Amino acid sequence: MNKKTELLSTAPIPKALLAMGIPTMAGMLINSMYSLADGYFVGNLGERQMGAISVVFPLGQLITGIGLMFGNGAGSYISRLLGKSENTTAGKAASTALYSSLTVGTIFILMSVIFLKPILTLLGASESIMPYALEYARIYIISCIFSLFNVTVNSIITSEGAAKTAMSAMLTGAILNIILDPVFIYTFDLGLAGAAIATAISQAASSLIYLIYIAKGKSNFTFNIKDCILCREIYSQILKIGIPIFTFQLLTSLSISLTNRAIKDYGDSAIAGIGAVTRIVSMETLTVFGFIKGFQPIAGFSFGAKKFDRLNNAIKTSILWSTAFCILAGLIFALFPVRIISGFTKDDIVMIETGAKALRANGISFMFFGFHTVYSSLFLALGKGREGFFLGACRQGICFIPIIFILPFFWGINGILYAQPISDILTLIVTVIMAVPLNKKLKILNEKNSILMIIKNIF
Repeated sequence: MNKKTELLSTAPIPKALLAMGIPTMAGMLINSMYSLADGYFVGNLGERQMGAISVVFPLGQLITGIGLMFGNGAGSYISRLLGKSENTTAGKAASTALYSSLTVGTIFILMSVIFLKPILTLLGASESIMPYALEYARIYIISCIFSLFNVTVNSIITSEGAAKTAMSAMLTGAILNIILDPVFIYTFDLGLAGAAIATAISQAASSLIYLIYIAKGKSNFTFNIKDCILCREIYSQILKIGIPIFTFQLLTSLSISLTNRAIKDYGDSAIAGIGAVTRIVSMETLTVFGFIKGFQPIAGFSFGAKKFDRLNNAIKTSILWSTAFCILAGLIFALFPVRIISGFTKDDIVMIETGAKALRANGISFMFFGFHTVYSSLFLALGKGREGFFLGACRQGICFIPIIFILPFFWGINGILYAQPISDILTLIVTVIMAVPLNKKLKILNEKNSILMIIKNIF
């Protein structure tokens, strides 16, 4: 048993969660600075430029979703395979996921570049914002091939316990992006194109770290293309978890696009304001997702190894820690919204007022986000793709979409700004309803396993 597997199987839960979750959480927190840094530096160029990157943002999220589909889908499967000591199959699943992700992602990127203008129109770009959106997107979308690779490999090596390497790669890219943004935007006077170039270089740097890690043989997996096989069993296991995750990302992009389209009639400043809120809240949601990515392989491994006491302990600890973080972040959003939004513009009063109102409401509802995320991830970690799909689709799909279409007719711009917080509250109710029977089932499995162990020890 190597150190990574030992961390998943026998280390105390607080230690395992810290070792697995904190590096990934810190990495994703800093990694989210990609969009936040772009928003901060681009915001000083003007509200149209800020609106442009806000419109392009969901398209990048969708491409990232392809990497998450194959990476997280394989990660859940790999964790369970390692728990059963089926290492050869785990290696084949890792290679199949990586090369499938790159193939599908490349096709999607090429189609996005070919039909870029109509896609940006669908995403909510106004006539005044479109030239800036095209300038940024033409470079940014092509560079997403690095992001695609990074997200896929990150999920796979996290599933084997290499959270520190994942953190190192993300930290390097994010910090480099923060340094390069002002250089390319202002020093080289490249504007939005400079922001896209800075992101491309930074993502490429992260990719290089992952490649070095693999080339030095530090991973349990070789990622040899010969191990990539068209196997129904492997694809079904990857996709039954991966498709729900991709759907979550698709719904995230869709919710942002619907919000941009709905608020477009209120002007470019309103688009910029809601775009700033999206980036700020995304930073905190990615932080929670990062921590839960550490929880997920522990949960999957424990379930596969029938260590139900350990699984239960991991669930309780994860809920406690993630909720504490969400309450702290939510309070900051709710108490200091004007000060936070003001950092993204020089003196646009409309942008500040619109963004501050939305951020305050999102801060209150964000306090429940950790509880929801633990259970939506838990269902997927246990291989329950259907339940995980439904719960994950609630927040920005099943609950959000009807609200964003209906509420603005009765409440105007407030219906747009409060759509996500209202959806969050409804999602919390659904999460509680689904969590209760799952906890009962895990308790019964634990009791049965304990009885079997007693009988085995006697005989």
